[in-house]
Amino acid sequence: MADGKVFVVGFGPGDEAHMTHRAKEALVESDSVIGYKTYMDLVKHLIQGKEIVRTGMTEEVSRAQEAVKQAQAGKKVSVISSGDAGLYGMAGLVYEVLMEQDWHEEEGIAVEIIPGISALNSCASLLGAPVMHDACTISLSDHLTPWNLIMKRVEAAAQADFVIALYNPKSGKRTRQIEETQRILLQHRDPNTPVGLVKSAYRQRQHIVMTDLENMLNYEIGMLTTVIIGNNSTFYYDGKMITPRGYQRKYTLGEEKQPLKPAQRLKREAEPWALHGGQSEDAAAAKPRLQSAVDTAEEALAAVTGESAETQQLVQTEFQQKAVFEFAVSPGVWNKKVNARQLASLAEIIGDQGEVSYTTSHYLQVSLETDNPTTITAKLEEDGWLVTPVGDVIHVKACDFCDGEKTGGIPYAKELQEKLGGLKVPKVLNIGFNGCGMACYGAVTDDIGIIYRKGAFDLFLGAKTTGRNAHTGQPVQEGLPPEKLVETMTAIVEEYQEKGMPNERFHKFFKRVQTIQGFAYQKMPEPVEVNNPCE
Repeated sequence: MADGKVFVVGFGPGDEAHMTHRAKEALVESDSVIGYKTYMDLVKHLIQGKEIVRTGMTEEVSRAQEAVKQAQAGKKVSVISSGDAGLYGMAGLVYEVLMEQDWHEEEGIAVEIIPGISALNSCASLLGAPVMHDACTISLSDHLTPWNLIMKRVEAAAQADFVIALYNPKSGKRTRQIEETQRILLQHRDPNTPVGLVKSAYRQRQHIVMTDLENMLNYEIGMLTTVIIGNNSTFYYDGKMITPRGYQRKYTLGEEKQPLKPAQRLKREAEPWALHGGQSEDAAAAKPRLQSAVDTAEEALAAVTGESAETQQLVQTEFQQKAVFEFAVSPGVWNKKVNARQLASLAEIIGDQGEVSYTTSHYLQVSLETDNPTTITAKLEEDGWLVTPVGDVIHVKACDFCDGEKTGGIPYAKELQEKLGGLKVPKVLNIGFNGCGMACYGAVTDDIGIIYRKGAFDLFLGAKTTGRNAHTGQPVQEGLPPEKLVETMTAIVEEYQEKGMPNERFHKFFKRVQTIQGFAYQKMPEPVEVNNPCE
């Protein structure tokens, strides 16, 4: 087994009093700690002196990749999640990253999942005892799960009378999901069903609301809110939300003396509502199985549609995880023209369900569900498309070399694409390549800019393309010999891959390390303040 280790730590609600002893031990043992910046602030008193890697929301994959990368270098690394790391946390992602690298526990880096108190448990404790019977958790975030599937899960949970905990119920952009969820639930539950809203449980801004299903949307609900919806037995008592466990069936709670002794309470005859119907084991086995309502409904549906029950079962595949293939397509590194055959081929592959988006980086981004990405890639390449990965990878953006008339730089642009295009980097990296000093495709405004001029190359590093303080790249070398271009670019990329932090853009990396392959960072001039009366 390798020396490095990844601790996937669930630290609970956020305060140290509710963190497990093992979670604290792992943080102390770790050389570095990786996490969402808000979570890092919650445990900052425990991680002083550690190497810290903070990332933003939706960057979970980069956190998992960085943790694995550091552990493979021999470090002990904690990647942290609030609540429990195995419930909408980082545990699964870490294993997925390892699986991509063909990791095996016997000889690979060590991984330890450290459980924590989940939001379901911590919020329930503040409300009373709402999760005393069968319950489920449903995330309303449709970034990774199709909304129609989330609706079916809500519907199924509502019909089955589960106590339901809603995670990620609402955000600035996602406002309708909680409204649709309430509408579905009201079809199956009393409007007076108790609902608890808990924001930031056991943190400084903790806020608790006890309301009902009909009025729940009258209160503030956001990403930090967990919504707990009772079942048909849940009630309020003295400011507490309580779901009974069904004790009144086996115990007479209001009586001092129980009608059944403890040894009698679990006997079959005392449980007529159970699957065995209160009968002895032999009698229950001999009794013919009654057709369920579901069986009857399936038979009726088959009679109407003419489909067999087996055919109808295929619908269940909708609940299976589907592979989404995301990729970039362009007519080539420098070619900017697309013919009708290429467009027809792309349209056929995308179909009615796929999506295509135009980007500012000279490519179309495609997203579609498929189990055969290799076949799709081969078909598009056969039709003349350049197919490349998307995400935090390298994109080589070349000009059209004056519609192919200025050919001197084309071979080098193609070689850069073959060597570096699609490689994983800490943050998406655009390499702009222009074929003459006019630089009409704006290579100097890309992360790395290359301009072919007088038979050699000018190199620019660290442009910042967005914000009021945007700036071009720094000119770090003029007249770079053509035979040195690919070698130099490869060395720069490898250093960025090795030393860059997750989600760290190239211009920030250049500023932090100050020198890349001998090219020194220069402080950019302070932007001139412009007082615009039209703002």
